[in-house]
Amino acid sequence: METPTDHKSGFVNIIGNPNVGKSTLMNALVGEKLAIITNKPQTTRQRIIGIVNDAHYQIVFSDTPGFVHQPAYKMHELMNRFIHTSLEDADVLLFVTDVKEIYPDDHPLLEALHKTQVPIIFVLNKVDLSTQDEIKTKLALWKKRINYTEGIPTAALHGYNVDKVFDTILKYLPQAPPYYPKDQLSDKPERFFVAEIIREKIFEQYRQEIPYATEVVVESFKEGTTTQGIPIVRIMAYIFVERNSQKNIIIGHKGEAIKRVGMEARRALEAWLDRKVHLELRVKVREKWRNNENLLKKLGYQ
Repeated sequence: METPTDHKSGFVNIIGNPNVGKSTLMNALVGEKLAIITNKPQTTRQRIIGIVNDAHYQIVFSDTPGFVHQPAYKMHELMNRFIHTSLEDADVLLFVTDVKEIYPDDHPLLEALHKTQVPIIFVLNKVDLSTQDEIKTKLALWKKRINYTEGIPTAALHGYNVDKVFDTILKYLPQAPPYYPKDQLSDKPERFFVAEIIREKIFEQYRQEIPYATEVVVESFKEGTTTQGIPIVRIMAYIFVERNSQKNIIIGHKGEAIKRVGMEARRALEAWLDRKVHLELRVKVREKWRNNENLLKKLGYQ
């Protein structure tokens, strides 16, 4: 089918600090759960692209990790690089903060926003936790700080003003042909999202440092049928940790902890894949994997 001459297409990149609702907003705008969501900061580690298609437009959304102020690992440095790249290739920027967040004047993201030449849509999220007067005050203060193109108060978790954000994006999207096939939802393979769903369940089940010290790698993904002819996907995945003590915590007493993760992940995967899933999880120690640049690149941190 021929592309209309007035077709719009562009990269809309979502930036901001951890835990302000960037992934929730991305999922709401795309209409699919692509980015994992937990109540812990720095859940998103890689740049995730979600594509929305229509006969007259293609929006390539990009969710980025939250900015890490003081990187403790090579992984954090590479996560910050995703943000810098998203600032460079954006056609429209969505800068997300929330009503309670305080930004110092020397924050690197503010400096980058001052330099950008593309439209900035300022998204003040979680406004359900604030009053109308506070919202107006925040919007006015941020207008002075970054001189955004348009400012929109949202409560992405509840869908409030998500449609307004979407319509505003379309207003500033440049005329261009599509960058991806019209039936494509993301640039990431299916295995990536499988690993992310498993990692989400790890974040939900464990506390403190454990979720941050883990990475999930899908070793095998085999489609087939059961003896009754029901479609099934057989998945085997490794959970990487850095120390034996972390491995013991992940597995838990008599394997109860990892069994719980496996059950929750399998339910979520069956809902996402719309097929029966057999999931096998194994735990492997990879010492200091968060500082191993070669391994990080193999895992997609580049």
